[in-house]
Amino acid sequence: MQGIVWILLLAVAAVVGATALGANDGLVTLFWMGWRVDFSLNLFLLGLFVFILAVYSLVRGLDGLLNLPERARRWRITQRDRLAQAALREGLALYMAGRYTRAHKACQRAIAIQADTPELALDAEFTALAHLLSAGSLHRLQDRTHRDEHLQRAIELSQLTRKPRATEEGARLLAAECALEDRDAGRALRDLAELPPGVARRTQALRLKLQATRLARQPMEALKTARLLAKHQGFTAGAAEGLLRSLASEALGAARDVDQLRALWNTLDASDRRDPLVAARAARRMADLGAPQEARQWLAPLWDQIGRLTIEQSTELATALRHALLDLEAEWLPRLDATTQAALRNPHLALTLGMALAERQLWGKARGMLLSAANDLDLDANGRRLAWARLGQLAEQEQRHDEAARFFRLAALLESGR
Repeated sequence: MQGIVWILLLAVAAVVGATALGANDGLVTLFWMGWRVDFSLNLFLLGLFVFILAVYSLVRGLDGLLNLPERARRWRITQRDRLAQAALREGLALYMAGRYTRAHKACQRAIAIQADTPELALDAEFTALAHLLSAGSLHRLQDRTHRDEHLQRAIELSQLTRKPRATEEGARLLAAECALEDRDAGRALRDLAELPPGVARRTQALRLKLQATRLARQPMEALKTARLLAKHQGFTAGAAEGLLRSLASEALGAARDVDQLRALWNTLDASDRRDPLVAARAARRMADLGAPQEARQWLAPLWDQIGRLTIEQSTELATALRHALLDLEAEWLPRLDATTQAALRNPHLALTLGMALAERQLWGKARGMLLSAANDLDLDANGRRLAWARLGQLAEQEQRHDEAARFFRLAALLESGR
């Protein structure tokens, strides 16, 4: 097929040439020192074309000959650049394969080739990447001293590149990750603080910051970071809820006095304060610090919804209220009456309800709830012991000494069986 096309093109060229040049009426005459030469116009044009083509070929040949050293130099640079790139790719492949010693050597070979070639030494990003990969390999080899040197060199070189400096960001993230594995939370937080605001809000940076703040025992900062991660879908919904609850409880548990605990409670997000488990932990801590009335104020909004809560949540609220029963106000009586039905299904709630009614000197109602809790085997031994002991105290107040002795004996048996 290709041969047929060429034959057609030659035929077309022959027809065009015969048509255009067939009438050879032109004449070109050259005079030189008494000589005269006549050419047909067609021959003159053909000769002129050949002359121009020869001159052009001569100029190109001379140019290629004169530029041969420069072309050879560029070829050598290209070859060395290919060797450096191949060494870096080899180092990356070995790093991913877990061959960290060989990966480090391959990266050092790439750096050496780059340094020995002045024209390639200007590529700071390439050298920074080689240092970064070498630092990662040394970190896996537990060579912390040389790892930190390569990390610092990677950061310095990456700052010479044009923005955005992705290499510098990667180097600082790797430095923070290495610091965390060294259990150095302060250094990790300093490395993360050097990141630009946009980079610091990326999922990986937030994950590292969360680990660093937890390691540094900064629960409030960890809680803020975890909330950002949850917003960016860094966790599943269930994991985020559990982590936020755990961090909030940890922050509240670190309070040393009432004022500090109150300030921490007010800085919590509204969703945290509505969490029954977090509120129960806060109220229990507040009661232990000597402010049971304020603890009950935190529990009251959630206690009104106790019928809609899970068994775990209602149990935690009941335990928290049990720690905050001192000087229980009369306004709590309607709330306690409203939970009577729920207490029949939850022995922890029945125990708290019985002790609260006893605190208000409603001994008849209290005795029924306490007996229900004491005889419920689903209640833990400590809870049943508290119920029997409180029943014994009520019996003593009513001058029923035999019954009080029996209740105290049952409490003592549970105590000795623990």
